Amino acid sequence: MGLPLAKMLLAEDFSVKGSTTSAEKLPTLRNAGIKPYQIKVTSEGIEGDIADFLKATDVLVVDFPPGLRKDPKMDYSGAIRLLSEAVEASGVKKVIFVSSISVYEETENFTIYTEDTQPNASSASGKALISAEKIMLRNSVFDTTIIRFGGLIGAGRHPVKYLAGRTRLANPLGPVNLIHLKDCLQVIKKLLENDIFGEIYNAVYPLNPPREKYYKEKAREAGLEEPHFDHSKPSVGKVISASKGMRELGVEFQEGI
Repeated sequence: MGLPLAKMLLAEDFSVKGSTTSAEKLPTLRNAGIKPYQIKVTSEGIEGDIADFLKATDVLVVDFPPGLRKDPKMDYSGAIRLLSEAVEASGVKKVIFVSSISVYEETENFTIYTEDTQPNASSASGKALISAEKIMLRNSVFDTTIIRFGGLIGAGRHPVKYLAGRTRLANPLGPVNLIHLKDCLQVIKKLLENDIFGEIYNAVYPLNPPREKYYKEKAREAGLEEPHFDHSKPSVGKVISASKGMRELGVEFQEGI
């Protein structure tokens, strides 16, 4: 989401800095009109010129996931804590922290979650995000708004590509909670336009069809082999409400799922 977001902000006449962990990607940022930095944040320290990256910055958008699938030993909370300290020292006063609906646990009764619901995830990545959110929100030197996005689709990305032809998939009746990239960008744009910080928003398309029905339809539309689901166990899932953002930010989801 980072590069499309930067391009949108540039089109709105913002001055944009962007970070990447890879030296090979620096020219891509530079060619897009972004001032590029190579920065890597871990619990062991921050590699790169984080001070210059944050210098004279009005709003920082933090968008990097826990990455526990690639590195199960990753101390995400420790990394976010160091980043929080760097932001505090920099003088940046406004932060948008991109989180995920994985902070909410799936249940057999498909619990409906709003921003007033306490995050209750039991997964390692969900717990890591909950901890990271608290670290950013508790820092009184800057104001943080949390956006909990659903599963990202768009720009060639869609879960059905990875599910096509697979068998014995779990949770056939579980609701899907997705959002198109264009709508993700719209939500962030609304936050900036309305100068809303110190809040928490869920951001998910407001329709939640069952997984089996949805992914079979999408596979047929894409000309892919249909996935097959296992009905031998009860389905678990959740329904994420994005009504707060639609009401307070005036978000109208333009892209279907």
